[in-house]
Amino acid sequence: MAPGGSSSGSAVAVGASLTPVALGSDTGGSVRVPAALCGTVGLKTTVGRISRAGVYPLSWTFDSVGPLTRYVEDAAIVYQALHGADLRDETTVAVPPDDVLATLKAGVKGLRIAFGETVFFDDVDPEIERSVREAGEVLRGLGAHIDSVAVPEIMEIMSEKRRAQMIAAEALVTNGHLIDEHFDALDPVVAHRMRTGRDLTATDYFSMLRLCSALQQRVKRTLAEVDALLVPATLIPSRPVEEIDASPQIYSDTGFRYSRNTSVGNILWLCAVVLPCGFTRGGLPIGLMIYAKPFAEAVALRVAWAYEQATSWHHRRPDLNWAR
Repeated sequence: MAPGGSSSGSAVAVGASLTPVALGSDTGGSVRVPAALCGTVGLKTTVGRISRAGVYPLSWTFDSVGPLTRYVEDAAIVYQALHGADLRDETTVAVPPDDVLATLKAGVKGLRIAFGETVFFDDVDPEIERSVREAGEVLRGLGAHIDSVAVPEIMEIMSEKRRAQMIAAEALVTNGHLIDEHFDALDPVVAHRMRTGRDLTATDYFSMLRLCSALQQRVKRTLAEVDALLVPATLIPSRPVEEIDASPQIYSDTGFRYSRNTSVGNILWLCAVVLPCGFTRGGLPIGLMIYAKPFAEAVALRVAWAYEQATSWHHRRPDLNWAR
């Protein structure tokens, strides 16, 4: 079964109990998708929270670093140890530190939590949607105010075709020589996708930067009365690798279904926690994604910890014989 995106090795190691914690980088969901598919916890931090110095870059605008762990408290402890200013990554310099451990176990009573409607729930596997909706009821039982909210900024950025090219263009800064000198030795899907960055003009690139900045400000206003959003981490559960590799169309469709709900969070600079909220009838993990405003990691972790403690999904592990 496919374990997710480019940080899936970290999620597999944690999910298989080879290590209690691992790190990943997240540009469009590469921490959160593996967490969802492997039944672990994944924290996507806001750009500027954890230094990216020494991390191989893909997109300077959207790359973030976050932990993958078995439990929410472990993710909070790792975050607490790693975050803070680093002169080697200027995005971190002006961001004040955040004591997430001080509020981690404060509960959710009185918090305003909403299902992110519109695009987030479109075409979602019914089992996944049911589990995510039930998570909202658990949090309601813990005293949170549960509602629904439309997030029009999501639809707007999803309809922007240049966003993938923007990431590809930034990736070429580091990887352009590999495309030029070793194209045939690279993964053909990745190589072709990265090469599209050369078709993005400078005008379009800076136009995208301005659009992203405007949407980041607008989504803060949209979520002004909301502390956290509940959405499905992925649209579908894990698929067999041989099924994904059967054709380029299935490969592309699977990637979209895995990363649609996660990638918008990078563009809007939201932080997020993914954690288990159920299993499919076939025994595959289902991931709940808790979005919070930029630099509100403490809130996302607080909601995630409360939900985790009120349920038993974090104690269940996928059957390692599931793919046989």
